Amino acid sequence: MSENTPRLGMPMIQLGQAQKHVTHNEAIAVLDALVQPVAQDADRTDPPATPGEGDVHVVANGATGAWAGQDHALAVYFNSGWTFHTPSAGWTIHVLASDQTLSFDGSSWATRSVEATAMLGVNAQADETNRLTVSAAATLLTHDGDDHRLIVNKASPSDTASLLFQSGWSGRAEMGTMGNDDFAVKVSADGAVWRNAVTFDSASGVPSFPALPAFVAASVGTWAEITTPNTDLPFETITTDPGGYFDTATGAFTAPVSGIYAFVLNGSLAQTTNGRVSLAVNGVTQIAQMQALVGAMPLSFTVLQPLEAGDNVTFRTGNVNAMLRYYKGHMVFSGWKVA
Repeated sequence: MSENTPRLGMPMIQLGQAQKHVTHNEAIAVLDALVQPVAQDADRTDPPATPGEGDVHVVANGATGAWAGQDHALAVYFNSGWTFHTPSAGWTIHVLASDQTLSFDGSSWATRSVEATAMLGVNAQADETNRLTVSAAATLLTHDGDDHRLIVNKASPSDTASLLFQSGWSGRAEMGTMGNDDFAVKVSADGAVWRNAVTFDSASGVPSFPALPAFVAASVGTWAEITTPNTDLPFETITTDPGGYFDTATGAFTAPVSGIYAFVLNGSLAQTTNGRVSLAVNGVTQIAQMQALVGAMPLSFTVLQPLEAGDNVTFRTGNVNAMLRYYKGHMVFSGWKVA
């Protein structure tokens, strides 16, 4: 019959043994030290001057004195003396002095590492999709001496690697490489309809702004004239208008958001012209006006204009000297948001 248990080395009561209570009490003392084990410290090489009854210490390398030869052992102060327990690989113990949990690998103690786990929830429930879930006021990722990089990796260019921002669990903004390797930022007002705000080409780095309000409108035909003041010039053809903000029925552009816009009018005037051209905002003619357009000449009019969302803009004849004769096929009205 074995004298000690194989895992914890507790003494076993032998057949016919006298003083059985002594062996039993020794085994209980081992359990007291090794079940839910807690050590005072793990960096001592010699015993403390005034140990407490039942105190446990992890003996550090190079032990001396009463601990000599007991490197890595658990030293337990029991019945006014030291007993030692040799750890086996896989044992763990919490150390009060450092507030760390140590594991024994068969030759040394080291801070316990977190093993791979299928999912982890921190103050929240993880699931098969969100395998790491954190519910907190903030999440901090910081350096360990120098740099810190957060890596989001995808399998192929056609997949998505992104950061998604939500409001009430509904998407509002997303940034990353979505469906290709170009870096993009897109936004949504409802989580269903998304608009690309800016895209950086992965090959060149050149940015594009797909949602930037911009348009080019043109007239069709030959010579035409307007003889009445405050009359909007017509533009029947759209070359580009990604947001659909220009109305060919009225010749007006409507600002979708507040900001500063640039507007350009280019064209050719006839010899009989004697008038003015004005930028009109919400039907107010003299926002910006070219004076004394008399005779044949090229027309080029550029205006920077602050607008509020919903303001509409046209180019029109002035409030006086209304005779404007122009070549329709040369007249182009363009604009875009600049700030």
